Amino acid sequence: MIRQKCALTIIEIIFVIIIIGIISAIIAPNFQDNSLIKAANQVAKHIRYTQHLALMDDKFDPTNRYWYKGRWQLQFSKDAWTNYQYVYNIYADDASYSGSPNKSEMAKNPLNPKQYLSGGYSGSLHYTDERVTKSMNLTKTYGINEIKFKNCGSRAKRVAFDYLGRPIYGNLRTSQKPYSRLLQTVCHIWLCKDISCSKKIVIAIEPESGYVHILPN
Repeated sequence: MIRQKCALTIIEIIFVIIIIGIISAIIAPNFQDNSLIKAANQVAKHIRYTQHLALMDDKFDPTNRYWYKGRWQLQFSKDAWTNYQYVYNIYADDASYSGSPNKSEMAKNPLNPKQYLSGGYSGSLHYTDERVTKSMNLTKTYGINEIKFKNCGSRAKRVAFDYLGRPIYGNLRTSQKPYSRLLQTVCHIWLCKDISCSKKIVIAIEPESGYVHILPN
């Protein structure tokens, strides 16, 4: 009787191990994709904050015909200054309208005034600078290796808002219209783990309202 009880106990242990293995195999991909969700939540939050800055800091200047080019925007980029990793910056262009932010144009991190809302930018901040917000380096923090825009009208991968918080369609810098075109369709921003975007998460920005939300996979 004792031997039979021990044998059953060993079988039960093996059975539990098999079940744990199956559950782990199912759950593991969800843990992997959790970094995509975290990245999307952070970017969505910062897009909303950019919209807030646009609402609070109207750039209208009747003496400057190009005033609209200085609106608040969020821009994704990668270059030697970011170690060729995807980062993003929140800024409002000054009177030069270069389309490339310097430190005086960048927003400050409300959670740490000593830092800029920047993951680094060519000629302004190196990605190792203590004044950058480290989490805004999407490649290093979340493993994002590709970013694509769909129906957003900006090859430079920018998101900008007007004084009513409405999203802008197109590039502020190159626009020749006093009032840049407003977004007419839903803008999709893809954050991808790989170049082919086989593993991605999508952030949507609604026209007119500028409502920002993450689409379900």
